[in-house]
Amino acid sequence: MSPNHPDHELVALDRGERSTIHVLIVDDEHSLRESCASLLESEGFRVSVEGDAERALELIEHRRYDILLLDLYMTSISGLELLEAAREANPDVLGIIMTGNPSVETSVRALGRGAWDYLPKPFSATHFQVLLGRAAHAVVVARESGSAGGQAAGDGGHPFAARKSPRFREILDVASRVARTDASVFITGESGTGKEMLARHIHENSRRSSRVLLAVNCAAIPEALVESEMFGHVEGAFTGAVRDKPGLLEAANGGTLFLDELTELPLATQAKLLRVLQDGVVRRVGSVGTDAVVNVRVLAATNADPREAVRDGRFREDLYYRLRVVPMHVPSLRDCREDIIPLAEDFLSEFWGEHRSGDGLLPTLSEAARAALERSTFPGNVRELRNIVERLVVLAAPGSTIEVGDLEVESAGAPSGPQGANSFDSVLHLGYHEARDHVLRDFEGRYLDHVIESADGNISDAARIAGVDRTTLYRLMEKRKEHEGSDESASSPR
Repeated sequence: MSPNHPDHELVALDRGERSTIHVLIVDDEHSLRESCASLLESEGFRVSVEGDAERALELIEHRRYDILLLDLYMTSISGLELLEAAREANPDVLGIIMTGNPSVETSVRALGRGAWDYLPKPFSATHFQVLLGRAAHAVVVARESGSAGGQAAGDGGHPFAARKSPRFREILDVASRVARTDASVFITGESGTGKEMLARHIHENSRRSSRVLLAVNCAAIPEALVESEMFGHVEGAFTGAVRDKPGLLEAANGGTLFLDELTELPLATQAKLLRVLQDGVVRRVGSVGTDAVVNVRVLAATNADPREAVRDGRFREDLYYRLRVVPMHVPSLRDCREDIIPLAEDFLSEFWGEHRSGDGLLPTLSEAARAALERSTFPGNVRELRNIVERLVVLAAPGSTIEVGDLEVESAGAPSGPQGANSFDSVLHLGYHEARDHVLRDFEGRYLDHVIESADGNISDAARIAGVDRTTLYRLMEKRKEHEGSDESASSPR
């Protein structure tokens, strides 16, 4: 495969990075191990080869390798036994098991005993290079995360260090405990609460942390492409399919796949996903056989109510319960008010260093500004607070004091402006039902303006902020247009 192959670009490392990765190939077939070694050496990897399993065991016990390519069946010691010995000496080593007698049972057994991936013989040079490229990428990612691992374990530098509220610490404790397992987790919560960050916390504290975490927004994939993206496709499967392409499930093999807005997947795709989760077997679009056996941990999330989606027929009940081994609900920021000021100060320091490093003293929040933030509703949750603080940092003078007027936030129980202040009093003379309709219409209009502005006009993002699907948001917008049209015709001269 050439270096500019599209699949290769996903995991492309420069030659200097590849030269730091040591691969050991153990196979009693001389021509295979030599051809594999030649291919890897041409791409810059350090490569050792061994045809005797017992000699390979001595090498593994005394030298450190990053990637092992091991034949499953050898005369004295199996590839799985070699892998187990290697993992005892170096838990971070990635083992790829090769066999000329592939089956679902042997592949599942290999993955269950710690193999990073499974390579059935015979294999093409392209398949081999893509797989080794992904493995090398995983090694580099593990090294980088390992250098920061000391911080992640403690409080300093932890992404949730500022979160001290009992409700959030409780959910974080559950996440830390479930991280050590391979259990599927279904995360719910309003948009902006940090569901993806929580999923990353689970992955980074799991035994898969040295492997890839792929985060996928299911609502952002066009429906016509979703199956190809998720499961891959074979050459000629449809117009434009000019080559075989692995999907996201294959790309996440050995690691974690985070499926955000899972309820937005089409029902047919949900059925295929359930089958992969049950069997571990991926069949690409257009294929007539098994293309890959995968070992993937799935973390799912949605800002909608998945039970309502099940009742509405938009989400498969069997898939819901398959993924809902551990349900977790991330609380909104208004339910964790103790976290608002610590988060704001954390963001203030972060963004000052990012945007204004060298400009002078960090601005501070006045007591009135702190009180206003603590009263704020934050419909966009932590994401909204983050955006507010970033704007403050960009505009503030060094060493200045940030006052209430600088914040532009809405307070709980308080009107948002002159229109809000007068809207209730202006309908008190009306009957109950008419007054209620006026107030609700006013609220819906102002709320729509707020979420659409917060999302910079992106309807999909606005729907996520509001915690509704796009159809509901479009319906509210149409309803508003109808009311505005009727109001204009009622007030126009006849």
